[in-house]
Amino acid sequence: MKDFIVAIDGPAGSGKSTISKIVAKKKGFTYLDTGAMYRMVTLATIKKNVNVENKEEIVDLLKNIKLNIEKDKFYLGNEDVSEEIRGVEVTSNVSKVAAIKEVREELVRLQREISQGKNVILDGRDIGTVVFPNAQLKVFLVASSEERAKRRVKEFESKGINISYQEVLDEIIKRDKMDSTREESPLLQAEDAVLVDTSSMSIDEVSNKIVELVDNLF
Repeated sequence: MKDFIVAIDGPAGSGKSTISKIVAKKKGFTYLDTGAMYRMVTLATIKKNVNVENKEEIVDLLKNIKLNIEKDKFYLGNEDVSEEIRGVEVTSNVSKVAAIKEVREELVRLQREISQGKNVILDGRDIGTVVFPNAQLKVFLVASSEERAKRRVKEFESKGINISYQEVLDEIIKRDKMDSTREESPLLQAEDAVLVDTSSMSIDEVSNKIVELVDNLF
């Protein structure tokens, strides 16, 4: 079967990317990290000294940048920015860039184009509600803000970035509010999405649960 779409949505730090990669590998699906695409646009604005509040300049910039994804590597033009897009500055600003209508429209178009004729798992904030409302499987991952902050601190520590738990928690709460209240494609659980609370689940437990859901439909 081709064109089987798994849409995984949820707030920052709920484990979407980690779980999606594992499930994609287990099922032989293509994994498309949509959040990374927004991070790449955000990084481009930072590199070009464009104010993230300046919508017009960001829309102009979008016309002149090339995003490329190859084997889990992310390229801005010819530059590998896989590590840079996970930095604190990008993380702090990505929600502002992702809220811009024209940015979302262009990246949604790219996501649909890349997914054509493939079995794909995508994660983000609006995959099941906007990008692929007819996805065969929709999953909405959640976890407490405290648990998500702990995960993010560990992630930063593993990269040698020193940041306090409180700072990360405050940022997550701020991002949740921005993502769920923005005008364009807010973070919402699709009516037909399966809710999975990962707060007290291991990575293996969550990935096995989603593989089981895929197997029941695929």
